Amino acid sequence: MPGLPLLDPKLDVVFKRLFAEAPDLLADLINAVRSDEPPIVELQVLNPQILPEDLTGKFIVLDTLARDVNGQLFNIEMQARNHQGWPSRTVYYLARNLSRQLKPGDDYNQLQPVIGIHLMDFDLFDDEQAFWQFELRDRRQRSVIFDRSLQLHLLELPKADRLHSQAGGAVADWIAYLKHWQEESVMQEIERPAIRKARQQLQALSDDEQARYLAFVRERALLNETIVMGATEAKGKREGRSDILRQLLQLKFGALPVAIEQRLVTASETEQVRWAERILSVDSLEQVFAEWTARVG
Repeated sequence: MPGLPLLDPKLDVVFKRLFAEAPDLLADLINAVRSDEPPIVELQVLNPQILPEDLTGKFIVLDTLARDVNGQLFNIEMQARNHQGWPSRTVYYLARNLSRQLKPGDDYNQLQPVIGIHLMDFDLFDDEQAFWQFELRDRRQRSVIFDRSLQLHLLELPKADRLHSQAGGAVADWIAYLKHWQEESVMQEIERPAIRKARQQLQALSDDEQARYLAFVRERALLNETIVMGATEAKGKREGRSDILRQLLQLKFGALPVAIEQRLVTASETEQVRWAERILSVDSLEQVFAEWTARVG
């Protein structure tokens, strides 16, 4: 296909524009994921806008919220990476969309299902299964459903891509599109009209200078966020090791001098491991911190 290099449809800002600007494509994707449910014919996207702060804000999720003609709400997200707290945030957001439907005095029978569809570009579970459907069911009698007001469909794209030949049909086409959008030989084999339109839409976005700039801004923000999260995680691990080491030292040697307390906080992982290994075989704090105490006199 001619034009500029294609943007990645898995980048959340590109994904949202692609589907929010073409609700028929969004309906086709939803129907593919929920192939065992009555198909959706028409959708209204409720949050098509992408605000400037959405591109650079910390931990912002560019989701697409849509409603079908029956009133069902769909929350569609593309997740590029797993992060701590994501499952809880997902449940909270779905529940909030459910509770917002009613005003004081409204009947609970007016509630319409809120259905989350999350496409993940990572493996969330160790199990080989790639398609997951969650709703309120009994633990022992899985066929007994308490309520379907909250539903969550998860699709692990890397696993699904490996297994897509087994899946077949529309969902396999969408998996191939999202994972192999740059491979012309793969794309040419897909005859589904929605996929062909999605390719055209993606090329149009990729040729648009403003869209490319917004994609660049979003990629930069996500990279910075990843760096911050990585640094925070590393700091958390270091502090956790310091706490454990402090407890071991106090158990054997009693209260620690202030200088030792401060040194534990700034120690490297290598130092922390070396000191921990010495605790059981030495008789004094000075022996644990031999190199350091020699330097400081």
